Amino acid sequence: MFQRIISLLVLLMAACSAQSTAPKPQLRLVNGSTPCSGRVEILHNNQWGTVCDDGWDINNAEVVCRQMRCGPVQSATSSASFGQGTGPIWMDDVACTGSESLLSECRHPGFGTHNCNHGEDAGVICSG
Repeated sequence: MFQRIISLLVLLMAACSAQSTAPKPQLRLVNGSTPCSGRVEILHNNQWGTVCDDGWDINNAEVVCRQMRCGPVQSATSSASFGQGTGPIWMDDVACTGSESLLSECRHPGFGTHNCNHGEDAGVICSG
């Protein structure tokens, strides 16, 4: 019985370890006046890119603020209000419910699929 419990604990620890080391998409906020405001950029394929403001709303911004551990959302910004990014536009038509843990968990047509330009970069202002 004791051996069986030890075996189960070892399996459980291995599963937890594998989950915690899995890479999670990273976010950063750029050009804001605080660390918790700015243009939303996401790391995909080892390259930072922006998020288009098509459909960008408070639910999407809420997920970003949560993922960044920046407290409740104050506003979702559009039209490159924190300046235009460079590089790829990774996400467009993002549709979060507001309960997701990661922006990448929200519905979108796929990384790199967009009909935007950097004049449409999305941003957030979080309270933290």
